[in-house]
Amino acid sequence: MIDQGPERQESHPILLYDGVCGLCNRMVQFVLRRDEGGRFRFAALQSGLAAQILARHGARADDLDTMYVVLNYEMPEERLVARSDAIIFVLRELGGGCCTAGQPEAAVPTRATREFRFWHTIGFFLQLVPRAIRDWGYRLVAGSRYRVFGRHDNCPLPSAETRGRFLD
Repeated sequence: MIDQGPERQESHPILLYDGVCGLCNRMVQFVLRRDEGGRFRFAALQSGLAAQILARHGARADDLDTMYVVLNYEMPEERLVARSDAIIFVLRELGGGCCTAGQPEAAVPTRATREFRFWHTIGFFLQLVPRAIRDWGYRLVAGSRYRVFGRHDNCPLPSAETRGRFLD
């Protein structure tokens, strides 16, 4: 048997979002409902954790118009995925691995499996659109999100069931 060294532990992707934005909070709830494997973690852009992460990558903590996904948190290969690329990453990962390679699928797809495939497919097709066009659309929505979806005075508190997935 070949020794492959210590087992690599995969970190949970962290979604950094504007904690007072109505649209952003709806998006977090959307992810929570569909992330069956509990893979995603969350932190508001207004948090100290987000400020530390963004500082490491030279990103502005006061840029609340940008959603980020942090991959490989606190590992040498840590990286940020921003704006439309972050949305695509989330869509492609939803479903908690119900359809991951190497795992047998049920003969009759479940509702969760169909939904996973739907969001995964949407993410796939969105990534085919040039980034400049995707990010233009992202900025268009981000610029009007408070007016259309509202703004909270404080970051809404997570439910008791999901509280452990919020980092700061």
